[in-house]
Amino acid sequence: MIDILTGQVAVLGDDYVVVMVGGVGLRVYVPKTIFDTVTGRGQILTLYTHLVVREDALILYGFPNEEERTLFDTLITVSGVGPRLAVAILGALSVEHLHNAVASESPEILTRVPGIGKKLAQKLVFELKDKLRADLPLGLSAISDVDTDVLATLTALGYSVVEAQSALQSIPRDAPQDVEERVRIALEYFA
Repeated sequence: MIDILTGQVAVLGDDYVVVMVGGVGLRVYVPKTIFDTVTGRGQILTLYTHLVVREDALILYGFPNEEERTLFDTLITVSGVGPRLAVAILGALSVEHLHNAVASESPEILTRVPGIGKKLAQKLVFELKDKLRADLPLGLSAISDVDTDVLATLTALGYSVVEAQSALQSIPRDAPQDVEERVRIALEYFA
């Protein structure tokens, strides 16, 4: 089992990086969010990995921290969610927002991830509800109904889930709890 690897980035692909470890280039499929931290070739990168053994291939999936890898392991236990889709989910939603979407039973947030339809989103919420409750990081609070509506409004306006989450996080804690006002404040984030 390859648990953690550290090496120099040799290639940046669309959904993978090649990391040089001991003179060997390992292709590791990663969530899109990893590219926010990788500045280019030559950078030293540490990834927490999950090795998938198939009849015709050994495939490595890598994550920036142990928490994301654990969530990946949980996601692939759901029928209909393979490793590629689990990586796509982690690339579109932060760990906190995925926990909040499941805790608040908001499958519409999950449907914003490419490859997830309404039925699969509902299935994910249903199957992950108890699994993620035990995993819930300390200090993580569930997203309010108002903020769920704000997130849904922003994504309906065409912003990606990640962009909408960033805008939502930019709203001051003492902001009014009115949906329209919070959407207005969130939209200022994009200005």
